[in-house]
Amino acid sequence: MYRSLLSCIITLLVVALPARANPHFRFTDKCIQAYQQIISLKLKPARQLLEQEKAADPSNLVPHFLENYIDFFHLFFNEEKREYDRLKPLRAARLKRMQEGPAESPFTLFSQSIIHLQWAAIESKFNNRWASGWDFRDAYRLAHANQQKFPGFTPNAMITGPMKMVSATIPKSMQWLASIMGINGNMAEGRRLLEGFLRATDPWARLYQQEGIFYQCYLQFYLLNQPDEALAFIEQHRLDLVNNHLFAYMAANLNLNNRRSQLTQQIVQRRNPSPEYLQTSVWDFEMAYARLFHLEADAIQYFQRFLQSFAGNFYVKDAWLKMGYAYLIAGNKAKYQYCLQQVISRGGTASDADRRALKEARQQKEPHLLLLKARLLNDGGYAAEGLAVLEGKTSRDFTDPAEQLEFMYRVGRLQDDLQQYDKALQAYDATIQTGKTRTEYFAARAALQAGLICEKRGQTARAIGYYKACIAMQGHDFEESLEQRAKAGLARCGQ
Repeated sequence: MYRSLLSCIITLLVVALPARANPHFRFTDKCIQAYQQIISLKLKPARQLLEQEKAADPSNLVPHFLENYIDFFHLFFNEEKREYDRLKPLRAARLKRMQEGPAESPFTLFSQSIIHLQWAAIESKFNNRWASGWDFRDAYRLAHANQQKFPGFTPNAMITGPMKMVSATIPKSMQWLASIMGINGNMAEGRRLLEGFLRATDPWARLYQQEGIFYQCYLQFYLLNQPDEALAFIEQHRLDLVNNHLFAYMAANLNLNNRRSQLTQQIVQRRNPSPEYLQTSVWDFEMAYARLFHLEADAIQYFQRFLQSFAGNFYVKDAWLKMGYAYLIAGNKAKYQYCLQQVISRGGTASDADRRALKEARQQKEPHLLLLKARLLNDGGYAAEGLAVLEGKTSRDFTDPAEQLEFMYRVGRLQDDLQQYDKALQAYDATIQTGKTRTEYFAARAALQAGLICEKRGQTARAIGYYKACIAMQGHDFEESLEQRAKAGLARCGQ
């Protein structure tokens, strides 16, 4: 009943064309159902509905537009190079088809912008930075033009808002490209646009609300540094984490990155197991890390399943390293060494985590078991257990300067998670002073975390000082991602 009513309203909003044979955008009942299933990652039945719609109305551009969503999710989650090579030519064909849409429809430019934005993300996954940058630029340009032409079309804000927010935090290494492409970000304006879209109640906003929620949660978590608020949003809005696999992935991933690995496991295990959903090894990936973060031995089997089935390169080196940690904790040093060799030979280096994993594998330096356990427990949200592992120790108990630095930082992070902020700041300051010229990431991350504490306390000037200190440190692991988060902090503080 709801879908039928929504379909009628939307159809009335689309400008009627003089001849049905002309290309047009018409969100029929089947198109609406297909889109909703796609956003749930229920891709097989969605594709069947789109095929039916194309047979019924060959001139309707909506099925071709929505097919790009299906290809996007396949490539983004599974990163299969063979599929990338097969699907890449469809990008240009679809864009050309969208350009044939009526000038009086807001979907003509909107559909092109979405396709470019999705391919920007895909190209980034395949480490094609130049192509990704140009697709992002075209998405940005088309969305802006559509906003000027159709200011009342609310879904414009769903994509212009996030793009403005992301553009405001472009790292130094990419600023030259942003300048060439004419991309200007604005955190506050982008946030206003996205939040305004989520409050809108018109039929288009209602249709695209779930997609907007996905953007909102990720941006609130990472760029606005409001992880608790992002996770509270998921809970308060009672998002379907069982039958909507996109929301399930988002919630599992955000909980994992917010040190709630136990919740991550529950979400992964409770999702609808129907084969109609996108089949992806990402679920084994999430479970592997969640189990490792509590030092559980069965993490190894999840890492093995992920690495055997995943065809991409993102986080492959990091996964091999983490499986090596699991073997090391189990006392199997031979398997640990084997995993280090796989880190060197497998996967790519597009992500900070993979680059750091490669650096560690090449150094052939076995981590201190005590510090490793504390770190993993810290990452999983078991701060009290992690601090107990280090109880009675000081930096003088470690002879290696890098281990001394890691100890200072780790104590600070554990105290931070336990909301012992004054003690945490003392540990962070010691870490910054000791490690600001070293290549380990501990000092830069300590500066970022100290800035977050001060920002939370309303100590804006002090927070700004820490964020700037984080950005000033260069040549360390995770430099781009830490700089981006520090820049987001400066933007929140009005800098």
